[in-house]
Amino acid sequence: MTKPVLLKLHRWITLVFALPLLAVIVTGTILSFEPMMQFAGIRPQSIDTAQVIALIKRHDPEGKARGLSIDSAAQRLTLRGGGTASIDLASGEVSASSAPLAELFRWARVTHEKLLGQSWLVTSSTVAMVVIMSLGLLMGWPRLRNTLSGWHKGTAWFALPLILASPLTGLCMAFGLTFQGGAPPAGGGRPMPLVEAVQVVARTHDLATVTSIGARGGRIMARIFDGGELRAYAVTADGTRALPRNWPRLIHEGNWFAAIGTTLNVITSVALITLLTTGLWIWAQRRWRRRTRREPDRAGSGTSVSAAVS
Repeated sequence: MTKPVLLKLHRWITLVFALPLLAVIVTGTILSFEPMMQFAGIRPQSIDTAQVIALIKRHDPEGKARGLSIDSAAQRLTLRGGGTASIDLASGEVSASSAPLAELFRWARVTHEKLLGQSWLVTSSTVAMVVIMSLGLLMGWPRLRNTLSGWHKGTAWFALPLILASPLTGLCMAFGLTFQGGAPPAGGGRPMPLVEAVQVVARTHDLATVTSIGARGGRIMARIFDGGELRAYAVTADGTRALPRNWPRLIHEGNWFAAIGTTLNVITSVALITLLTTGLWIWAQRRWRRRTRREPDRAGSGTSVSAAVS
């Protein structure tokens, strides 16, 4: 394909997917801060195991909850699937309001994964993002100039590894590609009760470093911060066992190391927003220039016709 054709495809695919891409990028920017906020908010030894177990039994006496989330910074416990709202660990009572930051991250995650309730819209927009970047690469090396177009092209090339890794790892997650080095422990029979799972995890880990414990894929799993990395563990009667790393998810979410992962994801988000906004701005400028050029031509044509009639 010639460069003008590539440029036209690059431009029109961006225009078609501009709004969903903007929503995905903005929510992704918000989520970029989550790993660092979670890790920085850990207060070692601040979560008492006996208290957590007592609260589970009190607020979920029938054992309907499928899992729980722990917010060490806000001192909140949330039971999932039991119909219970966020529980304040200090008072042991259901909190009248949710933690604003946790709610912001929850909204951003739901929107990021299912835009307008449709996961296919996120997936198709992500595919479109990869296609747009590929077309940009095919157009060749840019001429770097201190212009809007120059900054657009320079941002794309200098941030290329980051802006390509983000949508590619997102697609790996969407299609279930984990590249794990080994198979996770097989889950057999009925998962252990949530209370027992908390006890097992607490034997070897500080509950303040735990973000979630719950049933997944026929087994109980826990997500625990270990040296700045948010690792997944299988929870069995024999104890906890680190699962093989899901590298696409770790890289995409920035959980491979909270501080560095958050920083790189924020840089990626800024680069993507810059590319999208400058690309739309360049298109708008070109449309405006064409329109202003046509108006004198039309006016001139009208004058010529009038002169000919008179």
